[in-house]
Order: sequence, then C-alpha cells, then structure tokens
Amino acid sequence: MNRICILLAFLALQTIGLRAQQLFSNNKYPLVDFRPPLDIVPPALAGSFGELRANHFHSGMDYRTNQREGYPVYAIADGYISRLRVQNSGFGLALYINHPNGYTSVYGHLQRFGPKIAQQVKAIQYQKKSYEIDEFPNSLQIPVRKGDVIAYSGNSGSSGGPHLHFEIRDTKTEATINPQLFGLEIPDNIPPVIYSMYVYRLNKKPFNEFTPKQYFQVIGAAGTYHLNKVNTINLGGEVGFGIITTDKHNGASGTNGVYSIELELDGRLVYVSALEKFSFDNSRAINSHIDYPTYLNTKRSIQKSFVDPGNPLKIYSNLVNNGRIEFTDGAKHQLKYTVTDGKGNKSTLAFNVQADAGATINSPDAPAGTLNYSYANQNEFNNDEIKVIIPKGTLYNDLNFIYKKLPKPAVNAYSAVHQIHNNLTPLHAGFELWIKADSSLNKYKDKALIVNTGRSSQGGYFENGYVKAKPRTFGSYFIAVDTIPPTITPVNIAEGKSMAGVSKMSFKIRDNLSGIKSFNGYIDGRWILMEFDTKSASLWHTFDDKTTPGKHALEIIVTDMKDNNKNYSITFYK
Repeated sequence: MNRICILLAFLALQTIGLRAQQLFSNNKYPLVDFRPPLDIVPPALAGSFGELRANHFHSGMDYRTNQREGYPVYAIADGYISRLRVQNSGFGLALYINHPNGYTSVYGHLQRFGPKIAQQVKAIQYQKKSYEIDEFPNSLQIPVRKGDVIAYSGNSGSSGGPHLHFEIRDTKTEATINPQLFGLEIPDNIPPVIYSMYVYRLNKKPFNEFTPKQYFQVIGAAGTYHLNKVNTINLGGEVGFGIITTDKHNGASGTNGVYSIELELDGRLVYVSALEKFSFDNSRAINSHIDYPTYLNTKRSIQKSFVDPGNPLKIYSNLVNNGRIEFTDGAKHQLKYTVTDGKGNKSTLAFNVQADAGATINSPDAPAGTLNYSYANQNEFNNDEIKVIIPKGTLYNDLNFIYKKLPKPAVNAYSAVHQIHNNLTPLHAGFELWIKADSSLNKYKDKALIVNTGRSSQGGYFENGYVKAKPRTFGSYFIAVDTIPPTITPVNIAEGKSMAGVSKMSFKIRDNLSGIKSFNGYIDGRWILMEFDTKSASLWHTFDDKTTPGKHALEIIVTDMKDNNKNYSITFYK
C-alpha cells in the first residue's frame, strides 16, 4: 500500500512538473517545499499573479478570506523574518520570510502580527517614534518554522477589501514569481475567456493614440473561439494584433488575469508573453504592454501582441519583428491565438487573413509643429518659462512631442498653465519639469509646488526662480502654493471627557493639497504610537498600561508636505 501511495505521489509531481514546463518556464522550481499560507479550503483568488492593474502588474496572488479578517496566516516553510514593514498605504502591515531554498515569501494587508512579532514591531515603532517602519532583521532574530502562525489576514494599507496578498520572490534578485509554479494549487478546470480581437494598422510607425485600429467581436465557449460573422480579414501593410482576455477558476473566483498569450502565423510563433516572473522596476511597463490610450479612455485592457521598442519587460519570447506582421504577398494566412491560465487550461482563437494591398489603411502623419523625440535618447525641451527633461528609458516609443502655453488660472496660481504633450502617452519613469514662477510667489516660495489642472499635487520645491518637480505622466501643469494646514477631527474624544473603559481614541485627518507628511501624538509629553489608515483617513491610538487612571494632557500634531502644522490639544481622564 505504501509503494502505491509513493508511486501516485511521484506521478502527481511529474504531472505538476510537466504543467510548469508547459507554462513557458525554463526554470525548475521546488514543487513540494511550500505549504499554503492559509487553511481556507478550497483556496480561491480575488486576484492572480500578473493580473492587469492600473500602472502595474499584480505582483502576487490575492487569497480570498470570505470577506472577513482574522484568519491565521502561516509561514509556508522554515526560514526567518527578513523584513518587517508597516505602511500607511501599500501593503499596510507586511511580513517577509527568507527561506533556505533561495526564495522569499511575502504576506501583505495583514490585520495584525503574531504576538511575539507584534511585540518586536511595537518596540521598534517606539524606538523610532514612527508608525511607519521598514526593518530588516538578521537570520537569528526571528526564526520561523513551516506552519507557524505569523500573522492574521486583514485589510490594511491600500487593500480594497479583506484578503491576503501573497508573493514568492527570488531572494537574490527580488524578482517576483508566479506562486502557481511552486505547486501551490488553485482548483481550476475553466479555460480563459477571449472577448474581442483588435487589428492595429502600424505601417512601420510608432504606436500611439492615432494608430488606426479595428474591433472584432469574438464568440465561443469551452476554450474554442472564433470571430463573429467574419471568416477572413483583408489586411495590407504592416499590422499588429491585440486581444481582451480574462480568466476564472473554480469556486469563488474573481475575474483574474491569464498566464500567457501566444500568437501564431501559419503555424509559427511570432509572439509570446508569459507572466512567469517580473522585476518591480519594470512593472509600470504594463502601460506599454496594453493599448494605453484605449485604457485611459474606456478602461478596457487590450493586451497588444506587438512589443514597443522601449518596453523593458522580460516576459516576451519567440518574437518575430517584435510581433509586427507584414501582409504584402497577396496570400491567405492562418492566425491563431492560444491563451493559457495558471493551471494550464487553454483557449484558442483562429482566424484567416487575406493579404491585400488595397486594404491598407495609412496611419496619419505627425501634426504640424511637433518635435520628434527618440525613445532611445534623453530629450529636452526649453523656453523662457519652462524646462522639460525626459530621461533615457522614459519613453516606450518615438514621440511627436507637443507643447502649448495656456492661460493662468484665476485662483492659487503663480504661473501660466503649461501643457506638456498629453496624458495618452505612457511613461516608464517620471520626467523633470521646471516652471518659472511669477514674482508674486516670493513670499510663498517655501510653500510652492506644481499641480495639474485637476489640482492634484506633483510635489516640488523652489530653486533659482523655478519650481521643480518630477511628474509621472504628461499633462497640463502650473505652480500653486499650499499654506493651509491639515485638519484634525476627533471621533470619540473631547475636552474633559472620561475615556475610562474605552480601548482607543480615534480621529480623522486630512490635507487639502500637498498631502500628509507626518503625525505624532503625545500624552503628558510622552510620545505615543498613533496608527493610520489612508483609505478611511482614520488615525487612532490604542491605550496601554502606560496611560494610568487620572487626568492627562493630549497633544496631536499633523504636518503636511509643505510643513504646515495642525495642533490639537485637550485634557482627558482615564
């Protein structure tokens, strides 16, 4: 009987290993080292690895927790806590564990840490007098064993609801890797869904918002799809393709992302994207991977099957001419998409293309007055009022750059509005923007910053007559000032109130423009730990035995990014 069990286990591992190879991975990952981080059965995902998100690929798997907080979170293997992180936003409360096999597991949006870890975190917060911390214990400080309860699931940080964000990273490179390649199973026999296909008339020009495209409805089910009411597409010249596709798994599944997309021309691969792993430095290149202008205008995520020359992602393989296909031979061609999910379920979309010179649709020429900027170089634009520096590696394509000067706003403005191209062109990194200030700014120069026309702060500082900042997107910008301090609104405390029997005091804090930089609380002059949740603007302190019965003086100080301070002082009783 034992031999039969061993044989079955060996065959199961062989099947998993074959599936991993089928998922476009030339790497061998350990398949039995890790246990699941939760004991919820069956496991279900609210978000899959590599799923398309705003400005980034999802870096892990989001385990559903039945819309509740407080499930035990387990160490997936032996190791040690290598990072303790507490953020106002982002992952909120997070733990990182280094494992002897060369991988690091990450657990985010936690409700609370396990008691021993929580005690150490609180000690560090009091030592540094900061709620936010980012500490890197050594291998001897906090060892853990496989199956230890290290924390409890929650909804902290930038989470949109209770769940566990879970990652596996390469410890040396910090690249994040698809956890399903490590034998962490998610029940799934459902193939991906393909909704639509697009044709882009590239004609050897850079892709941009003016590139002509055609939409084709896709119909089908159970993994087999075809174009609706279209047998053959007549195309001429150089074109690219794109599709909209998502995935679900069994049970309580969200609408998740797919693992890989292949495109074949006459049986030969011309494009493959596979979300095995990626570097965080390149995650923003999702805006090059998709049709970014369409996403901004419609929120539809079309995954392009051609690669921009400045796209740094390493998720592509089997590229022929970067996925750009020329139909100039007058022949009929067979094309086929194959879309695969993280379990290896596949869906296909097959269609024909008739190469036809008469079907060529020309891309429009660049508008008059534009400047041609190469994606491969640093580019600069200067005049008497602004300076724009676009570093090398910022653009994904060559750019026909446009600048316009627009009238100065009537309220809180210390320069004209400067239109720096438009927001439909994605950027991999920020660009430097200098705007010359009006002379009237002088007495407010320490409070100056750059805002867009939606009055969203881009940060900035005054230097040599200019306000300088690094926006992440093109758009229309001008100089404003922030002289207004944040607001502090008490929720359950007031002057002279007795807080006996109350576990914590709570506040709401907000800032009108530059954003909150810091918050500090003091009871009888002693610094106390104030915790903050960005989503709800909630600030609170949980009373401990250091706040003894009797009368106490409370002071809360909140400071914004331009060093405007708000002070709230009262006495209370405990």
